[in-house]
Amino acid sequence: MNATDLETKNLRLVSKTLADVYAMIEAMTAGEKAQLSADWLALVRGAVSADPWIHGFSMVHRDNDVVVGMAGFKGPPGADGMVEIAYGVAPDHQGKGFATEAAQALVAYAFDSGRVRVVRAHTLPKATASTQVLTKCGFQYVGEVIDPEDGLVRRWDKVPSVI
Repeated sequence: MNATDLETKNLRLVSKTLADVYAMIEAMTAGEKAQLSADWLALVRGAVSADPWIHGFSMVHRDNDVVVGMAGFKGPPGADGMVEIAYGVAPDHQGKGFATEAAQALVAYAFDSGRVRVVRAHTLPKATASTQVLTKCGFQYVGEVIDPEDGLVRRWDKVPSVI
């Protein structure tokens, strides 16, 4: 296990290597590649070593070592202390709480880094499974915004809990 790998009840979030990310991109169809963020691709191309803020994690089920999805950040924390999360679970493994576990692990990693004051996520403008995931994880709905790459989206933010 790498120092940046994360553990949840059912998952190991395994840090991706540079080779993993390049292989994933290479395996994509032209249509899938067209949907990748130009900003993220620039970060990937500029990386000289694996970086969980850029390359993300494979979601591996702890019982059987099957990859059930991917999770990560859309880049390192900005100067404003904001980082955005993203995650996806393979269709055969959806509805089992894996997205919620992964999102909670990403939030904890971000706040534990000492570099993040807000974790952000965007969803489609209609209610989706991600709406439920983010609500369970304590994100607050901020409103609809126009994302330069995705168009109209719903913005969700989470700040550290104050005790």
